Amino acid sequence: MITVLLVEDSLTETEIITRCLKQAGLAVVTAVSSEEAYIKLESQKPDLVILDVILPGQSGFEICRDIKTNELTKRIPVVICSTKDTDADKLWGSMLGADAYIPKPVDQRQLIQTIQQLTAAH
Repeated sequence: MITVLLVEDSLTETEIITRCLKQAGLAVVTAVSSEEAYIKLESQKPDLVILDVILPGQSGFEICRDIKTNELTKRIPVVICSTKDTDADKLWGSMLGADAYIPKPVDQRQLIQTIQQLTAAH
């Protein structure tokens, strides 16, 4: 079973995305801050990470950069989910190594398709 680490500080968004992922047959681990995300990354070894951009502690962009520059986690696909939906944000995400960028509110079908594509490639 594919395990997804969802890093999101909004309880509502967490519930919506978690329900969507579980319906698609994925296991979900959640974190509400960058600090918690790093702990879960080490202990859970997820197959994919979904990051909100605006989080307590480090931003999703900073976490993405850390994941992609760490030898142990750099192969984990990262999807950034954010209300920040400008071309500059998307470019910045991709420069930091994000594998996909999905605007909020999340299109659940697009999210599942993206996860399937990224995890099939690994």
